[in-house]
Amino acid sequence: MKNFHVLIEAINYIEENLCNYILQEDIARECYFSLSSLQKLFRYAFNHSIKEYITKRRLTNAAKDIVNSQMTITEIAMKYQYNSPEVFTRAFSKLWGISPSKFKNQWKFTGIFPKLILEYNGGNVVTGKKVEISELYEVLKENQNTYVLCFDIVGFGEINKISYEFGDKVILQCLKRIDTVAKEDMMLFRIGGDEFALVTWLTEASEAENLAKTVLESNGEFIDYNGQGIPVSMRVGATKIFGNNIRYNELLDDLQNTINVTRENKKEIFLMD
Repeated sequence: MKNFHVLIEAINYIEENLCNYILQEDIARECYFSLSSLQKLFRYAFNHSIKEYITKRRLTNAAKDIVNSQMTITEIAMKYQYNSPEVFTRAFSKLWGISPSKFKNQWKFTGIFPKLILEYNGGNVVTGKKVEISELYEVLKENQNTYVLCFDIVGFGEINKISYEFGDKVILQCLKRIDTVAKEDMMLFRIGGDEFALVTWLTEASEAENLAKTVLESNGEFIDYNGQGIPVSMRVGATKIFGNNIRYNELLDDLQNTINVTRENKKEIFLMD
């Protein structure tokens, strides 16, 4: 129980200070925990170091600012505590595979690394790890009766065995496949490690299925790993969400269940009843 609260405090402190200078010692002090113990616990729970988490969260929010604001690259770099736009550009390009100056014209999606949350389940904080979905919940609550396409990457466990770096590259490329096909008003969210939800605003099953087919036309395309092309595919389940009936605590489980049912039925595209 103590470790659970320590991690919650650490995440909250980081999130509240993404635009401020953060010392890991300050995080530990806020949690009343030793720095070395916090670093070990954080990596064990989230599979990321504290530094990696801070960097990815900052660059995720920076991407949102690039797309949705008129701030300059220099202003955004300074906002997220980078010493210069050059340093920021290198970090951003490493995560997103594209420079911030080109990002706005090539991406609509910005949530590559959402806030992580934990749910207490009797002591094991790791299996209760989820992503924060408040924006997705608010969108669906306000807009009833729409299909959500729920994607996951086929064989992602084996992909990660090649290397975690390649796994990150595959995730980014699969998100790009969806983002490229999605219309301007559609909203894409990352809801798990290799799981994504596209709010389509479509009300007809045939329209949702046709959109899913268009995305999956890229299935089997090769993604480069050290000069070797590796084919990557996704599958997708479509579920209709009725906004007046959804509950925050159940929404993520419902979307992930759509993915699980699609996987269990061994379908490339599956429409939930």
